[in-house]
Amino acid sequence: MIDVRAALATRVRALVGSGEVDLTRPPGDDGLFGPDSAAWRVHGDFSAMMIGGISALLLQMLHPLALAGVWDHSGFRDDRHGRLKRTARFIAATTFGSTATAEASIAQVRRIHDRVMGTLPDGTPYTANDPALLTCVHVAEVDSFLRAYLRYRDPRMSVADQERYVAETAMVAEALGATDVPRSRAEIEAYFARIRPELRADHRTREVAAALLAPGDDKATTSAMNLAVAAAIDLLPPWAQALHGRSLPAFARPAVRMSANGMGGVLRWALKR
Repeated sequence: MIDVRAALATRVRALVGSGEVDLTRPPGDDGLFGPDSAAWRVHGDFSAMMIGGISALLLQMLHPLALAGVWDHSGFRDDRHGRLKRTARFIAATTFGSTATAEASIAQVRRIHDRVMGTLPDGTPYTANDPALLTCVHVAEVDSFLRAYLRYRDPRMSVADQERYVAETAMVAEALGATDVPRSRAEIEAYFARIRPELRADHRTREVAAALLAPGDDKATTSAMNLAVAAAIDLLPPWAQALHGRSLPAFARPAVRMSANGMGGVLRWALKR
């Protein structure tokens, strides 16, 4: 007899490659955060993280330097969900892995960043090790993960725990080389207000977004991914939706949010969370 829960859990983990990360920890080693952290709480909800992760990628590609790195150094056309998988594995390793696993994952990303450099269409040079760019990528992720968690898992999460989450995760961004990393929700809002004049969308943004949001070949997961994409677009700040030219009609938002909440319940059941 088929174990539906196990089968679904296996398929879900394969979707983002989370089962490929060794999360064993030696006795007494809670990793970078530990089970009582806000980071464990937020990053432990698969559905919210999937929706938040897609939304974060859409936010990140509005920054010309982040977009250039994807355009010049990734096979986004043929590996549409590769970036989502790599982000999921990194988050899993640095959140739930041992201290050694987290540090090794950070070091690996830094080595990869050493090779990512190039020139924007206007001739401006860029490098993935740019501290300001690292901060932008981090803030887009943390803000998206937290907003997705509040919408799709625990809207009653205390303000103190929200602030603790932002402060905790700043540690990883700084270890990657980011500077002036926001450590509160107010600082995140101020940060986005400051960099918004730098953000834009052009034909390359639209092509990368279209590749990311295109339905996959696996029919069994297409419906779930389509729902996650709709929820991710709905999660974007209005100014980001406007830049992308993507938004949900007002009448469709309640249905998408209700369906995404339902999907979250099924995934938590499958993953026993």
